[in-house]
Amino acid sequence: MIVNNILTKEEVLMLNVQELSKTELHCHLDGSLSLSVIRQLSQLAEISIPDKDEELRKLVSIEGKVDSLMTYLKTFDFIRPLLQTVEALELATYDVLRQAAEDGVIYIELRFAPELSTDKGLTILEAVNAVLRGMEKAQNDFGIVAKLLVCGLKQTDPSQTREIFSVIADLAPKGLVGFDFAGNEADYPTQELAELIDYTQSLGYPMTFHAGECGCVTNVAQALALGIKRIGHGTALSGQTEVIQAFVNSGATLEMCLTSNLQTGAAQTLADFPYEQLVQAGANITINTDNRTVSNTNLNKEYQLFVEYFGTTKDEFYQFNRNAIQASFASEEEKANLLDVLAQKYNL
Repeated sequence: MIVNNILTKEEVLMLNVQELSKTELHCHLDGSLSLSVIRQLSQLAEISIPDKDEELRKLVSIEGKVDSLMTYLKTFDFIRPLLQTVEALELATYDVLRQAAEDGVIYIELRFAPELSTDKGLTILEAVNAVLRGMEKAQNDFGIVAKLLVCGLKQTDPSQTREIFSVIADLAPKGLVGFDFAGNEADYPTQELAELIDYTQSLGYPMTFHAGECGCVTNVAQALALGIKRIGHGTALSGQTEVIQAFVNSGATLEMCLTSNLQTGAAQTLADFPYEQLVQAGANITINTDNRTVSNTNLNKEYQLFVEYFGTTKDEFYQFNRNAIQASFASEEEKANLLDVLAQKYNL
């Protein structure tokens, strides 16, 4: 059982989260660019941006809380024009994986919505292949294992999403491992996407799915009923005993993102997250950044929040990382290798 403040202040300080090896299943490419690379991208795109980092930060990051998820997502509008060429996408991907490696990440699944990078004429296939090339270069340089999740946007016309997914469906050998749906959850509930989800599953790839980020636990329950085994956010599970039990019974895994969910109001305080209820019920939990830049966070900061508020221990972090590897969309051979590496890193 997890108990608040289970560690003394001295014991908390003794756990150096920066030294822990980590995994990440929920990280958006366009929400996670470093300021230095944003500057490089702006030069490539010939777009003027503020000279001072503090002014640039105001344009690409959320300070405090916003009134809704959709307000939070408006921050991405600044980045969109910067990711419209092959060169930009390769550079951006390399940058995010570099940051992850600095956090001690040994395995990451990076999310990317290619439709947002076609404004200047790139095709979906060109955009996705550019990200995959940036990913390959970063893996070679940093020793990180990285895979790609392609996102459909819930608010996009379903026929367009079907076309996007079908065009890239043969890219598994290059590192595409699954699909996701993100975007406007409040106006596009899970059940309305059921037919599109069914089509996506027919392509032979596993899925993860954003749900429970806007206060509606029904979206989580419906995603589980549709056979989805990974849920992004799921914050609306708090206090929902029956759905939590259904979540556990399904064998699903939750991708928790503390900072971003506090900013969007999915949870008002850390106490409002379903963390302890999920752990006590035996649910599979993972820890993620969501958007490093938009939320001005990294994986070390997220781990520190778990330590300071929930009293999370090294053994528990090890288990959460095991959960992530086991729920990942990597091959079984890769999972076995990663689990061995993780055990060695944790001296087990």
